[in-house]
Amino acid sequence: MRTYGSRIALAAFSALAAGAVFTAPAEATVFNQAVSVQSKASIGKDGTITLSGTYRCELPSPEGTIQVRAALVQDDVHLGLSGGEAVCDGKDHAWHAHGTLGYTPQVHAGPAKATAELQEIHFSGIMPSSLDTVAADEKVVEIVDHR
Repeated sequence: MRTYGSRIALAAFSALAAGAVFTAPAEATVFNQAVSVQSKASIGKDGTITLSGTYRCELPSPEGTIQVRAALVQDDVHLGLSGGEAVCDGKDHAWHAHGTLGYTPQVHAGPAKATAELQEIHFSGIMPSSLDTVAADEKVVEIVDHR
């Protein structure tokens, strides 16, 4: 029963995160939170796209966790990427977000708009109750294709 509840929570969280990737202001920051996107993204030989950067955050509230979310937009194709859960200790950390081009084969070498966000997720029990963007960066990056 616990696994089913975790899957529901993950699905609900994913829906919240997907909607938030393109709606937050580009320069939002709270306290000592920061995130940046590197100027290059790459497509690996296996069709995996990787975007990276750095982040810094302080401990989230006791009811929350912070994650890195990233997205690429190229020629009206939107690709959401997960950078995973953040380590919030006030120090700079690298993040890497990976995605597959299986559903977005139109993504190619060349310029694309990249967005990275630090998102604080608050929970009510096992369900996410709110999602706040605490830092964001947006820039045009160059996608390099290694296939």
